[in-house]
Amino acid sequence: MNISEEYIRVVNARFQSMKDLGDKTLEQLSDEELLWSLNDESNSIAVIIKHINGNMVSRWTDFLTSDGEKEWRNRDEEFTVTTYSKAKLIEYWDSGWRVMLHSLMGVKEEDLLKTVYIRGEGHLVIEAIERQLSHYSYHIGQIVYIAKQIKGSEWSTLSIPKGKSEEFKRELMEKYRDQ
Repeated sequence: MNISEEYIRVVNARFQSMKDLGDKTLEQLSDEELLWSLNDESNSIAVIIKHINGNMVSRWTDFLTSDGEKEWRNRDEEFTVTTYSKAKLIEYWDSGWRVMLHSLMGVKEEDLLKTVYIRGEGHLVIEAIERQLSHYSYHIGQIVYIAKQIKGSEWSTLSIPKGKSEEFKRELMEKYRDQ
């Protein structure tokens, strides 16, 4: 194994982990909850999903060969309020991730130091991947935060429950001690 292969494996696992976090969040929400926003300046989870989908499809379609900001993308429309059903939003969510993950798996060692463009600005492939990793993490954090506000005490934690850090640490230490 070399560092390039390992990098691609690691970023793929990080993106998949983010998707899983989003999936587990969306499972907890109703159609109406996905459309909730605090005020007119705030985005609902539905709007964030539309934006992530638009970004993923634009950035990752022909990732290595065309500008990541496609002519056909309508970014402003991604931020308009819509009343999509949960099923439609999950379809958007999954389709964006399919495009992104498929494209990432096509990146080879020799591609990592090539230049790709986003809105005409050159980025090394590694830099473009990291840019998207950061961008999606930001928005998935928003999705989780909004969902926690909506669900309150009905929220099912996606990480270590409050007050359980030491127990969790002990379990992991025991698990890895035996390996």
